[in-house]
Amino acid sequence: IARAILKDPKILLLDEATSALDSESEKIVQEALDKVVAHHRRTTIVIAHRLSTIRKANKICVVSGGKIAEQGTHQALINRRGIYAKLVETAAN
Repeated sequence: IARAILKDPKILLLDEATSALDSESEKIVQEALDKVVAHHRRTTIVIAHRLSTIRKANKICVVSGGKIAEQGTHQALINRRGIYAKLVETAAN
């Protein structure tokens, strides 16, 4: 992750970047990534199953059956009470 960020790409693709980490390490890495993304104007695409890694994203796209089923901010998708909201609820339980 650090090497990719140091290269300062215009587009940064993170595919399950924190999936091998325990929850505490993931939180530390995610906080660092949030700071880097906020301070550098770049497009960052995050592919994730852990919803905590995408909660602060400007736009979340939910893919179902190979197609975008929903898109919006975390709060907009929660309010919609669709697939994303059900995933968040399941993850919380």
